[in-house]
Amino acid sequence: MSEPAPFIEVFADVGCPFTHVGLRRLAAHRASIGRDDVRLWVRAWPLEIVNGKPLDADFIAEEVDDIRRQVDPHGFVGFDQSNFPATFVPAMTLAAIAYERSLDVGDAVSLELRHLLFEQGVDVAAADVLAAVAERHDLRITPGELDDPTRVMADHADGVARGVLGSPHFFTATDGFFCPSLDIHRDAEGHLHIELDPAGLDEFISSAFA
Repeated sequence: MSEPAPFIEVFADVGCPFTHVGLRRLAAHRASIGRDDVRLWVRAWPLEIVNGKPLDADFIAEEVDDIRRQVDPHGFVGFDQSNFPATFVPAMTLAAIAYERSLDVGDAVSLELRHLLFEQGVDVAAADVLAAVAERHDLRITPGELDDPTRVMADHADGVARGVLGSPHFFTATDGFFCPSLDIHRDAEGHLHIELDPAGLDEFISSAFA
């Protein structure tokens, strides 16, 4: 019997821009060291449930601007605030269905959804967009399945039990890391300050690819 594929578990919301930065950096590092065998298991941490309200497009757009200005000038090139969805439950449900197929398919769908949202400005709650993603990955979706929050809520409950602090929260085989690649804080005036956290990222990478 073959050994199960290694994976890095992540609790995150599709609409979280900090998750997009972290996953892009992680995927790039994975490719650079030839460790495509290590998959990403991105589970739902639905901020609209955690916060009791949908993510605010204006607030996310401000975070995107801050991220681009302070740490990632080449990212978020096609982000379109007007296409930011009111809910990400259907997108996270599609990712969960993809993981039921395999880690490989789930990994690919999770990264594609975030690329569509943050790099191409696509509304990833739109039924035709999600249907196209499903078709590209040969996933069969039954009518109404993506609107059923059961899978998302199950992930959320598991995340609560695991002590998830926010989006993104990574778990390796030995440790947990909340947003390990960035140091994020607000000053006394409420302005967002974002810096790369090389030490935190190095510790996470060492744990993730040990």
